[in-house]
Amino acid sequence: MKTNSAVIIVGGGLAGLTAAIHLSKIGVEVILVEKNEYPKHKVCGEYISNEVLPYLKWLDIAISELNPTAINKLQFSTSNGTMISCDLPLGGFGISRFALDEFLYKKAVSNGCVVIEDSVQDITFDQNKFIVDTANHSVLNADIVIGAFGKRSIIDQKLNRNFFQNKSSWLAVKGHYLGDFQDSLVSLHNFKGGYCGVSKVENNQINICYLCNYETFKKYKNTEDYQNNVIAKNPFLKNIFGTSTLLFEKPLTISQVSFDKKKAVENHILMIGDTAGLIHPLCGNGMAMAIHSAKIASELVIKYLTKEIKSRDELEQKYLKQWTINFKARLKAGRFLSAILQQQKLSDMLLRILVEFPFLLPIIIKKTHGKPIL
Repeated sequence: MKTNSAVIIVGGGLAGLTAAIHLSKIGVEVILVEKNEYPKHKVCGEYISNEVLPYLKWLDIAISELNPTAINKLQFSTSNGTMISCDLPLGGFGISRFALDEFLYKKAVSNGCVVIEDSVQDITFDQNKFIVDTANHSVLNADIVIGAFGKRSIIDQKLNRNFFQNKSSWLAVKGHYLGDFQDSLVSLHNFKGGYCGVSKVENNQINICYLCNYETFKKYKNTEDYQNNVIAKNPFLKNIFGTSTLLFEKPLTISQVSFDKKKAVENHILMIGDTAGLIHPLCGNGMAMAIHSAKIASELVIKYLTKEIKSRDELEQKYLKQWTINFKARLKAGRFLSAILQQQKLSDMLLRILVEFPFLLPIIIKKTHGKPIL
């Protein structure tokens, strides 16, 4: 099958679907290629900062229809159980990717976006046009390709992206649970070798997602053993896991989670979401950044297609500039905080400072969050 379109989006996660909705709302021909069916659970913290709400409103996305959990408080603890809490400057909401991605998929389709369930095998750029080859032997052609294929993909390997060459030691685990947990709270708990986020999503379910260093994990047979022997040394996490019931058959896991720097443009492909850069989950802002990056790319693509932006080089330079302005400092802050939390003495020292000067915690939070996206 051969198909032509103005824009092809590779990957139908949060960033890809948001870009598809934005572009199709304006009337741009969009093909989105996604290898999985909807709905599908994904390893994700499932907390979104309220900074995205004005933009979602402009996209005609009524997020309230999914009954998200409103969240306005943060609780943080070190591995020994020392705890501090504060109000979130903007607040946010909890919503599962299972519900949200399907909701956005239906919105994209209703806007006229063509969604192909297939896996992209290769992307080539020749004579100012893209050719996208899929596993089912489709050949797609477009003026613009937006990369939204997630944290790690075969396309990253084909593009020989630098981060893909480096083995990552991070493993992520996520599950939905039933139990007793405060609706308005998102909590972040440190443990030896990683940290864990806990918050409510829709239907009174608790999302528990943790990131751990594989060196600490490989000593144990499975996630249950690891949780009982390592994570449970944090008393808050011991209580949460001990009093909650897992709703999945088993927790979801992904390995090789890389926080290395990535280029936001590779082989003329505009990268968005985790494909362009992954912020540490402890910052709780990856989903908002994915949505915002889709907005930035979509607005510039529209200007390029309408000739307001005169060349591909100008398009790419403007996107790189906007990406840097909006996300570089946040990603740097996330890496810095992660490095501190992996050192017991440093994390204890940080918490003592925050206990003594509690006004500093909201300031740190703002370093990893943006302003309302208008």
